[in-house]
Amino acid sequence: MAAPYNVRPMKVYSVHLRRHGLEPDHDLVLVREGFNWAAFLLSFVWALWHRLWLVALAIVTVSLLMNLAIWALGMDALASSVLSLGVALLTGLLANDCRRWTLARQGFADYGVSTGETEELALARFLDATPALAKDLT
Repeated sequence: MAAPYNVRPMKVYSVHLRRHGLEPDHDLVLVREGFNWAAFLLSFVWALWHRLWLVALAIVTVSLLMNLAIWALGMDALASSVLSLGVALLTGLLANDCRRWTLARQGFADYGVSTGETEELALARFLDATPALAKDLT
């Protein structure tokens, strides 16, 4: 039996939870797995938007070093563009991993994985599967 045409693919999210002591004050963050188009297109702005200060600093440093190398080696426009595209692709590939790394540094624990067409649906599915946590969050 063929799948209907209006079915959207499920996205995979990692779920990160931070508990503050014994109080029911929780932070719950979902981070999508896979390539990040926003980080590919607007790497520095994306890092600042997500408050990834060290990642933003690394992006600026890599950009400055890359431009310095391009100037020092006298690269033509094509080589410069290819190098810039490569750095942007690498940023898009590693962006969500950098976000998970920053969350771990902030005290978030990797609490599991959830799927859904949107982040809200993935969160609802995750809370349905963990009723004790859902009860704590309300």
